[in-house]
Amino acid sequence: MAEEEGPTVELRQRKKLKSSENKESAKEEKISDTPIPEKAPKHVLFQRFAKIFIGCLAAVTSGMMYALYLSAYHERKFWFSNRQELEREITFQGVYELTHNNKTVSLKTINAVQQMSLYPELIASVLYQATGSNEIIEPVYFYIGIVFGLQGIYVTALFVTSWLMSGTWLAGMLTVAWFIINRVDTTRIEYSIPLRENWALPYFACQIAALTGYLKSNLNTYGERFCYLLMSASTYTFMMMWEYSHYLLFLQAISLFLLDSFSLEQSDKVHEVYKIYIFSLFLGYLLQFENSALLVSPLLSLVVALMLAKCLQLNVKKGTFIAKIMKVINFYLVCILTVILNIIMKMFVPHKENGHMLKFLEVKFGLNMTNGKSLKETITLEDGRIGGRPEIIYHVIHTILLGSLAMVIEGLKYLWTPYVCMLAAFGVCSPELWMTLFKWLRLRTVHPVLLALILSMAVPTIIGLSLWKEFFPRLMTELMELQEFYDPDTVELMTWIKRQAPVAAVFAGSPQLMGAIKLCTGWMVTSLPLYNDDDLLKRNENIYQIYSKRSAEDIYKILTSYKANYLIVEDAICNEVGTMRGCRVKDLLDIANGHVVCEEGDKLTYSKYGRFCHEVKINYSPYVNYFTRVYWNRSYFVYKINTVISFQS
Repeated sequence: MAEEEGPTVELRQRKKLKSSENKESAKEEKISDTPIPEKAPKHVLFQRFAKIFIGCLAAVTSGMMYALYLSAYHERKFWFSNRQELEREITFQGVYELTHNNKTVSLKTINAVQQMSLYPELIASVLYQATGSNEIIEPVYFYIGIVFGLQGIYVTALFVTSWLMSGTWLAGMLTVAWFIINRVDTTRIEYSIPLRENWALPYFACQIAALTGYLKSNLNTYGERFCYLLMSASTYTFMMMWEYSHYLLFLQAISLFLLDSFSLEQSDKVHEVYKIYIFSLFLGYLLQFENSALLVSPLLSLVVALMLAKCLQLNVKKGTFIAKIMKVINFYLVCILTVILNIIMKMFVPHKENGHMLKFLEVKFGLNMTNGKSLKETITLEDGRIGGRPEIIYHVIHTILLGSLAMVIEGLKYLWTPYVCMLAAFGVCSPELWMTLFKWLRLRTVHPVLLALILSMAVPTIIGLSLWKEFFPRLMTELMELQEFYDPDTVELMTWIKRQAPVAAVFAGSPQLMGAIKLCTGWMVTSLPLYNDDDLLKRNENIYQIYSKRSAEDIYKILTSYKANYLIVEDAICNEVGTMRGCRVKDLLDIANGHVVCEEGDKLTYSKYGRFCHEVKINYSPYVNYFTRVYWNRSYFVYKINTVISFQS
C-alpha cells in the first residue's frame, strides 16, 4: 500500500511546487529537516543561526588547531629552530633568473618556474615582500607557515564538506579526528613540506566543498552564486599549483559525467562545472608559458566531448524508452569523442610533458548502476532516499574512482583516504542515511524518524569519545617528545661542497641528491629529479649508469659529455638490499643493459666488468686513471673527474 501511495505523494508535491509560496515553504522544510511550527519563527531562526555559528566556529577552530599541531610536531620532530642554516635553507630568486635558468643544469637553459612548478614559491615570495615580513621573520619560517596554514584550510574544507552532506557539524568533527589519526595515509607533509601536492590539495578540498554545496537541490540563488565563484577560483588555483592536477580533475569530471548520466537532476549545473574546467585549462595554458600538457590532457578532451554530446542530444520526454536508449548512445558517444579528440590534439599540438603519466590512466573502472524513476525535487527525512541527492551520488562515484586509482598506484592513497574519512563521518552522522537503512530493513517497531535522529547523534558521540580516550594521549605524547633529525653525513657533504669545491664545478650523481645539492649549495648539477622533460629523463638514465656494470671508460665518457667535474657515489644505492628481486636500481640497470638475465630464479651474468660503484672505491687501474677520490664519509664518496688522464700500470 505504501508503494502505491508513493507516486501520488510525489505528484502532489510537484503540483504544490508550481506556486512560489509553496516552493519557499518546501525549501524551508528541507533545510530544517523537521516541520517548522508557524507560531515560533524567531525561535527557529535563532536555532538555525546558532547551528551555523557553532559549526563555522568549529570548522575554523579545527583548521587552526591542526595547523598549530603540525607546526609543533614539526618542531619537536626535527628540532627545526636549532638547525644550522644549511640544514633548513631555502632561497628566493628573481623571476627572470628562474624562467631563463642556465645555472642549475649543465649545458641546458631551463624554465624552472614551469618545469619545477615553482608558482607556489613565486606567490610566497611576493607575499613575503609585500607584507613586510622580511623585517620580521626568516623566509623559511614564512614559507612553512604558509604550507601549514594551507593544511589547516584543507581540514576546514573537509569539515565543511562533511557538514554539507550530513547536515550536522558533528560529522565535520569526526572527519577531522579521523584525518589526524590517519595522517600517515591522509597527507605527505610529514615526509617533505615543499611537495607540490601540499600546496595544491587544500585548494582541491575547497573546490570539492564548493561543488558539494553547488549540487545541493535546495540552495538559494546567493548561495549558488557564492559556491560557483569559489569553485571557479579554487579550480584554477589548484591547476596552477600542481602539474598533475588536471588528472585528478579528470576523475572528477568522470564522476560528474556519471552523475549526469544516471541522475535526472542537476544536469545544467554539471555543465556549468564543465565550463569552469575549460576556462581554467585555457587560462592555465596561457599563464603557464603555453603549457601544452594542458591542451593534450584527457580532461580537455572529455569536457569538449561532453559539450558536443549535449549539443547533439534530442529533446525527448524523460522516462520513455527512447530517452533510455538516447542515454546509452550518449554515453558511448562521449567515450568515442573523448578518444578521438585526444588523438587529434596530440597530432597537432607538440607535447612532451607528463607523457609518463598517461599509462596510469589506462585503467578500466566498472560501474553498474540503475536508472530509476524521476526524483522528487525535495526529499525529506521521512522519505529515506539518500541516493536521491546529487551531491551524495557524486561523492560516492568520486570516492570509488579515487579508491580504484589508489589500489592501482599505492603511493596515491593519500588522495583517497581523506575522502574515506569524510564519507565515513557522513555515514554515521546523517539522519537521512539511517532512515534509508531503516526503510531497506522495513523497521516498524520503533518510529524510524525518531530513531534515525537519535542514532545520528549518539553514534558519532560514542565514536568521538572512544577516539578521544584512545588517541588524544598519543597525540600529546608526540608533541611532548623531543626528537632529532640526524643526518650528519649529508650535512658534512654539503659543507664540504660549499667550502672546498670550485664555484664553477658541476656535480653528477643520483637526481634526488642533485636536487638537494642545488637547493643547499647552489652549485650546478648534471640532472634533476624532474620527469616532464625528455632530455632530463635521458640524462638521469645515463648518469645512473654509475651503479651498473660498465667500464671506467664508458662512465668517464658519459660524465664528461655533460661537463661534470665531480661524481658522487651513494653507498645506499650501491649496496642497496631490497626484499624484492629485480626492483633495486642496480637490478633495473643490469636488466636494461642486458648484463643480467633472470630465468626461473637463476641469474646469468654477461658483463665482463664489475659494478662501477664498487670497483671505483678500490683505487686501482684503470679507475684511478679517470677518477680521483677527494672526499668520503660513511654514506658518500666524491670523485674528481680527471681532465688529464694518466694511465697507470
